[in-house]
Amino acid sequence: MILLSFDIEEFDMPFEYNKELSFPEQLAVSTEGTNKILNILKQAGVKATFYCTANYAQHKPEVINDIIAQGHEVASHGYYHSDFKPEHLIQSKLKLEELTGKPVIGYRMARMMPVDEKEIEKAGYVYNSSINPTWLPGRYNNFSKPRRWFYYQNVLQLPSSVSPLIRFPLFWLSFHNLPMGLLKWFSKTTHRKDGYLNLYFHPWEFTDLNKPEKYGFPGYVTKNTGDAFVKRLTDFIAWAQSKGYVFDRTDNFVKKIQIESEK
Repeated sequence: MILLSFDIEEFDMPFEYNKELSFPEQLAVSTEGTNKILNILKQAGVKATFYCTANYAQHKPEVINDIIAQGHEVASHGYYHSDFKPEHLIQSKLKLEELTGKPVIGYRMARMMPVDEKEIEKAGYVYNSSINPTWLPGRYNNFSKPRRWFYYQNVLQLPSSVSPLIRFPLFWLSFHNLPMGLLKWFSKTTHRKDGYLNLYFHPWEFTDLNKPEKYGFPGYVTKNTGDAFVKRLTDFIAWAQSKGYVFDRTDNFVKKIQIESEK
C-alpha cells in the first residue's frame, strides 16, 4: 500500500530564506498547488490524505470542501504553520472538524518537528505522522526512531518512509532530485521490506519555485518544481499502479492496523 499525503499550509517557506511574502500570496501559492494535486489524484483514481493548517482551512474553505467532496481525508497540520502552542492541537482539530463535518484523527507537526505525544493523545488524535526517521543536517536526527509504524503514548506513530539499512529518506526533496529510476528502485525495495510507503509533499512544490529574487530557494529545492513535478508525481503513480501497488488514505490504513492489533 502507498499512502500519499500533502501538507496544506500557508506558504511561509520563503521566510526561512529571509524573504517576505504577503499572506494572500501565501494562500494563492498553496491553493494553486493543491488544485493541481487534486487533478492528479482525480485523473489517477487515487485517494490521499491532506494535512491542513486550520489557518489555511479557515481562509480557503472552498478548497477544503473540494478535498472532502473528492473523497480524501483531512488531518491536522496544526493551527498555524509558523507558530505552535500545545492548545493548538485540540483547537486545530475542532476547527477542521467544524469545517469538514468529518472526524479528524491524524496529526502532522509543521516541519516534522518534535511534539509531546501525551498532548497528542489528550487532544484526541489516533495517529501522528510527524517523524522522519533519518538524519537531516540542521533539522533533526531520528536514527534512533523505528522506521515502521509503532505505538507510543497510546498514539499510532507513522514515520515517513526511509529505505532499509541506510535510511535514505523518500520524501519530497528526494522526488525532486533523484533520477526517477533510482527513486522507483528505492520505493520498491522499501515497500518490499515494510509492506507500505508513507510519502509526503507540499502544494507549493507543484508551482514554479524558480524565482530567486522572490523566494531565495537553493537549487535542490527548485529543481523539478511546477509542471515538471506534476509530471513526476503523475509518472510515479502510473508506475506504481502498473506494478500492482494500491493507494489509500492514511485513516483507512490505520483502521487496518487497529483491526490486526485486536486479533
